[in-house]
Amino acid sequence: METSPDYKTYKDAKINADLTKALTDLRTISGNTMDLNIMNVMVSGVPCAVVTIEGMVSTSSMAELVFRPLMNFQAENTGKDTVFDFLTTQSLLAAERKTIFTYGDVFQFLFSGFAVIFIDGLSKAVVFGIQGYDKRSVSPPDSEQTIYGARDSFTEVIRTNISLIRRRMKTPTLRFEMLQAGELSSTDVCILYLRDRAAPEMVQRIRSKISKIKLDTVLNSGYIEPFLDDSYEKSIFSSIAKTERPDMVCAKLNQGKVCVLIDGTPFCLICPTLFVESFQTMDDYIAKGFYANFIRWIKYFAFFLAVLFPGLYVALVMFHPEFFTLKLLLNLSASEEATPYPLVIEVIVLMLMFEVMREAGLRMPTSIGSAVSIVGGLIIGDAAVKSGIVSAPLLIVVGITATSSFAIPNLNQAVTILRLLFILAGGCAGLFGISVCLMLLLANVGAMNDFYIPYTAPLAPFHPKGAKDIFAREQFRSYEKEHSTIEDYRTNN
Repeated sequence: METSPDYKTYKDAKINADLTKALTDLRTISGNTMDLNIMNVMVSGVPCAVVTIEGMVSTSSMAELVFRPLMNFQAENTGKDTVFDFLTTQSLLAAERKTIFTYGDVFQFLFSGFAVIFIDGLSKAVVFGIQGYDKRSVSPPDSEQTIYGARDSFTEVIRTNISLIRRRMKTPTLRFEMLQAGELSSTDVCILYLRDRAAPEMVQRIRSKISKIKLDTVLNSGYIEPFLDDSYEKSIFSSIAKTERPDMVCAKLNQGKVCVLIDGTPFCLICPTLFVESFQTMDDYIAKGFYANFIRWIKYFAFFLAVLFPGLYVALVMFHPEFFTLKLLLNLSASEEATPYPLVIEVIVLMLMFEVMREAGLRMPTSIGSAVSIVGGLIIGDAAVKSGIVSAPLLIVVGITATSSFAIPNLNQAVTILRLLFILAGGCAGLFGISVCLMLLLANVGAMNDFYIPYTAPLAPFHPKGAKDIFAREQFRSYEKEHSTIEDYRTNN
């Protein structure tokens, strides 16, 4: 006696050849969910059923590509095999077509926007891709602004993102491998690489890591990144970069890197990334060389200010006042004497308040977010200085630090924590504390070696060819002679 499969065993259960029982199994497995649409039809005298999920398919495409051909189909030798041959080999109902045999495959395709056609007497079904769910259109990037670069960015639909990359890379060496992650969500995860540029062992390693993920659900790139980044819990920096720009992904693919797209998130993971790449943007390769080099140096200087400036200020004022001129030292001394709290407490409180206002500006609607910045920066800041709670020089230091951090958004998370650590180190031991903290940071960053590619390459270990593009943009004519890939920095261990 046959029984309908339950929610634990349906994945491997064969489709029942009896159409009525097969449809009953579908209702049982799905709990008779309201968005399960079952349409019984007679195709040339053979009972069939078209099953879809409401809101996941295009009704116009289904009527034109499925219903109309099925209703017009007439055959001399009518039978289940004749109808199956018509659906699989004698018609062009949809570009995506496949034969499936288990209930697990049925629901996998149903929830991906496919129409499933069952034929009475056959223990298999045919699926057709006629997706029509609502999706966000391609829009300009929000987190990676550009002046002269492309204005399209990734969306939440993985197949749309794949097309944005394929439009730019018209080469048969570009590979797309689709995997699923998440026991319940079965989220599509696509691995991208150039076959003649990416190392096969790197591709295999990423493929293996994704296939071994045992999470119940995978909703965005943050669910995947910890499994790909070996230093995720060990370092403040990350060897996996995120981008929402298709042109950036194509540039990294050309360097031999492997990228990962996740359905449902408008960002792509780049494996691996280097520290120096956080200071490079697409505009660097559009502007003239002298200006691109100037902007790149500005970003390095901004990183120094965002991380070390408050800590250095605290260390010099508290432990090394001889670094200041007499007039400036007297002004600083007078300002600090008028405040009720120690300098370290003032700096930490101001930096925490800045993070609160920045977070509020990000989470609030755009129109209100700008108002939060005005209220926090002008009203609260001016009132704090006039009331004597904080000193005016310290407010200038915090303002310069906050502005500098906006120049390197890719490192915002690491910069925020490092800034607080250097403030504590400078307040506890002066320049000696900052030196110790800096050495520990360099040791931690130097130990990052994901995919056998050092995070500090091409500086450590030094690679003359790659070092040309760190502090100054390499000229395009040099790319005509030779092209380097990420494999040039691979270590032997």
